[in-house]
Amino acid sequence: MPITAQDIEALIRESFPHAKINVAGDDGAHFSAEVIDESFRGLNRVQQQRAVMKALNGKMDGAQGELHALGLTTKAPD
Repeated sequence: MPITAQDIEALIRESFPHAKINVAGDDGAHFSAEVIDESFRGLNRVQQQRAVMKALNGKMDGAQGELHALGLTTKAPD
């Protein structure tokens, strides 16, 4: 069964329960996500994105990963 935007949001929400999360995409493999969370304050963009990727629990790992591509925007709230 293909992964959905709701699945991705749920995975991210487990690690970032208070974040503003917006996931778009409906082809089952290519998505974009914006994650805005206070925990990102003081982290550089690479550190922020690594934290989100870790939250995906290996869904993008290797050729057999359920999630093929994720465009990711992260930031701390304004």
